[in-house]
This record gives sequence, C-alpha cells and structure tokens, in this order.
Amino acid sequence: MTTATLISNFLPLDGVGRMIVGLIGKPNTGKSTFFTAATQTDVQIASYPFTTVNPNVGMTYVSSKCVCRELGVKDDPVNSMCVDGVRYIPLKIVDVAGLIPGASKGLGLGNRFLDDVRRADVIIHVVDVSGSTDSEGKPVEQGSHDPMEDVEFVEREYELWMRGIIEKDWNRLTKLTDVRRVVDELERRMSGLGITDRDILAAMEKTGLSREKPVFWGSDALDVFVHELRTISKPIIVAANKVDVPLAKENVERMRASGVDLVPVSALSELILRRAAGEGIIRYRPGDPDFEIVDEERLSHERKRALEIIRERVMEVYGGTGVQQILNRAVFELLDTIVVYPVEDENKYTDKDGRVLPDAYLVRRGTTAKELAYIVHTELGEGFLYAVDAKRKVKVGADYRLRHNDVIKVVAVRRR
Repeated sequence: MTTATLISNFLPLDGVGRMIVGLIGKPNTGKSTFFTAATQTDVQIASYPFTTVNPNVGMTYVSSKCVCRELGVKDDPVNSMCVDGVRYIPLKIVDVAGLIPGASKGLGLGNRFLDDVRRADVIIHVVDVSGSTDSEGKPVEQGSHDPMEDVEFVEREYELWMRGIIEKDWNRLTKLTDVRRVVDELERRMSGLGITDRDILAAMEKTGLSREKPVFWGSDALDVFVHELRTISKPIIVAANKVDVPLAKENVERMRASGVDLVPVSALSELILRRAAGEGIIRYRPGDPDFEIVDEERLSHERKRALEIIRERVMEVYGGTGVQQILNRAVFELLDTIVVYPVEDENKYTDKDGRVLPDAYLVRRGTTAKELAYIVHTELGEGFLYAVDAKRKVKVGADYRLRHNDVIKVVAVRRR
C-alpha cells in the first residue's frame, strides 16, 4: 500500500483534530479541488458559481518531524500516522459556499457562508491567481482579473459581517463605562464566532480603545478595531491557486511585493499526484518537492505528459504543490502551534497498552503541563500533581510551558 493511500485510509472522520481550518474564497477558484486533494474525499467540482452550497467537512492533516527518530524508537501511532519519520496529525477542514461582494449584506450565499465559517480557528483563502475568474466567480479570459481585488474584498466582507454583530443594539454598548463590562458584552456577542475575551481585550489594547468609552468610539476607530480583532481571532493566509497556469507567476510576485501572506498552490496538481500515488504509479508523499514514477508501463502518453507539466510548471518552480505547505503554515505559524506526545511510561515512551508514542497532540505554544492534562482527560487535570519531561527525565510543575516535540507523562491523583 502506498503512503498516500495509507494516510487517506487511516485518518478517522471523528479523530482528535481539535483545530478547524476554514476554506473560503469566491466561487470557482479551486476550493473544492483543494478540499478533495487535502482530504481525499470526493466532492462536486465544476466550473460555475456556487457548486458548493452546503459546507463540505472532512479531515486533513498537518505534517511534522516525528520525535521517534530523535529517541531511536519504533513508534505505534494511534491518533495520527508516522511515515518515514514524519508524523501526520489530523484536523478538521471545512469548505464553505463561495463568497461574492455584498455577502455581508446577504448577497449570494453570504449569510450561509459567514455562518459556516464562524468556528474556524484559521482561514485559508483560495484565490484564483491566474486571473481567470471575475469578482463573482464567472470564467473570464486568463489574466483579465486582478486577484488582489479578491484578497481585499474577502477580508472586507468578513470584517463588515463582524462589525454588524458588534453594532447590534449599539446604544446598550455605549452606556457601558467599565472596560471589563465592555469586554464581557462584546464576548457575549462574538461567542458564536469562537472569539474569546482575551482576543477582544488584545484588540482593544492594540487600537487604544481600552482607554476610550464606547460612546466615544468613532466609525474609523471601530473599523480598525474590527480588523485587529479579525486578525487576532481569525488569521487568514492566501492560497494563490492555479500557479500551473503560466500567467500566474507574475501575479504571485506582485501580490507578495504588496505584502500579501500567501503560498503558491496548484490544488489540481496535488490531486493528480495523490491519485497517481494511490494507484502505485508514482512515489509521492504530501509536501514532497518532487515525485518518482515507479510504474511507467501503466501510464498513458497523456497522463505522463500531465505529470511532466506538473514537474516543470509547479514542482521545479515552487518546490511543491503548496497544499501541504499552506496547511502546515496555517496551523504551525499563524496559530503558533506545537506538537506534544503524552505517554504513561516515561522510560519506554508508551501508553498503558505498551504502544510507543501513540498520540501526537496539537496545542498552542504557551500551553502548560496542567493544561495538557485537561486536554488529555478532565480527571488528569483535576488530579494533577506534576508532570515528567520524558526526554530529559525530570519533573516539571503545573506551570511548565510545553515545547515542540516534548514527550510528557502526567502524574495525577486517582479519584475514586
């Protein structure tokens, strides 16, 4: 069985992927192709607007160098997968209905789109960087549409929607004078988006609004506050898709020069490579900078030429298709996430059943040992005594801040 098939067969739809990636963009940018490539789950793909009406939900994964080789052990993963020393850790991905200008006012499928993406921890904005679709997702001549417009309008529509939630019953908010009460009221309004009081307070402090009563907040100040709140709570990275189209390279360079945080992506190339790997025709691991043909006899002339074009236009130019790369960047960089390995035996790195390094957890940088205990099981958190850094063989306290690739044993009081 190939690596690609093994991974796609392993990932459970009810796995421990606690983080959620939202996949957004206007219609016909390749969102559904990206989703299919990332999840190996077939969804409807077509070149017309609003192919995706109801959100597609699946499991994808991020990849990280596994700690098994550092420790010199053969691991037995349970909640994830280890292939050639790379740990693939599942998380949820949601592909929502296409967004068009005016979505914040209900145009197109705007209200449904914004509601579907509200729980995402991080957002990947799929943009047609070849400029072959207009602002509503309708096909146009390649290079005739400026993808920078799409980057700007999606952020604007999302922030207008957030502002609308904040401004509901504005008179009530303007009567509050205590910062804590303002934060609590805003958290109540924004809780459906997964926005915390910490996010709100950070945005208020950064914009200086923590020193102003809401009655004095002007429209411009509110716009700046909403932008900061969105940036903190719903970070967005751009998947500059369709880089296999020759006209795309110039747009990628121009967008980067304008400060757009992007990753060049060819979702179609990734889909083709994963399917070929699943058939055993090529050797390819998601995120690899190249592939190897291992069964040339099964390749038709057309299919072989397609693989050559992928190598020439995508792999050699950008160092990969970008699909795995942007998932990794979204989770590890934008969310500042690390990987930790809870175990029960700090000497053998095993769980109670003797499985070596069975679980890999994604946690935010700054997570403490006691917080990890609660993540693993509520009773471990409630009975927490101390933890053991299994790699260094030293005890650590409740406030010990976890580091990437830590292997941790939690010692807790057993409750009757």
